[in-house]
Amino acid sequence: MLFRNCAGGVVFYANKVLILKNEKNEWVLPKGVIRNDELPWNKAKERVKIEAGIDAEVISTAGRTSYEFFSITRNKPVCNKITWYIMTSSSKDYALNERLEFKDVGFYSVDEAIKMITYSQDKSLVNLSYKKYKEIMKEKSIANVV
Repeated sequence: MLFRNCAGGVVFYANKVLILKNEKNEWVLPKGVIRNDELPWNKAKERVKIEAGIDAEVISTAGRTSYEFFSITRNKPVCNKITWYIMTSSSKDYALNERLEFKDVGFYSVDEAIKMITYSQDKSLVNLSYKKYKEIMKEKSIANVV
């Protein structure tokens, strides 16, 4: 089995979260394989930029997930271990990267996104990340008042 370390972002703009529709018509979060000496949070930011055209800021870790699949091109099973980051975007603007065969992208309300997201662990990740995101944003607003 091939093991790959990956990183991805759960990107929020206000009370909406970014999701993408891939070439298999699955609604997913942006992520990519970490290569060489890349830092996971840098890879997450890079993938959000490449896949959705968004310059996002990392505000916290979100957790880790993993999944396995059989790679037809490699003719062997693959296990992706993903480190996730909670991120914010200062703009709701995004750009679909059709070169990577994405079919759709957008910011959706968290409830709507959870219904659309294909994989249950990603649904849970978005739900938990949103709770943490709201806490962080509340703390920032309190700090700005003081």
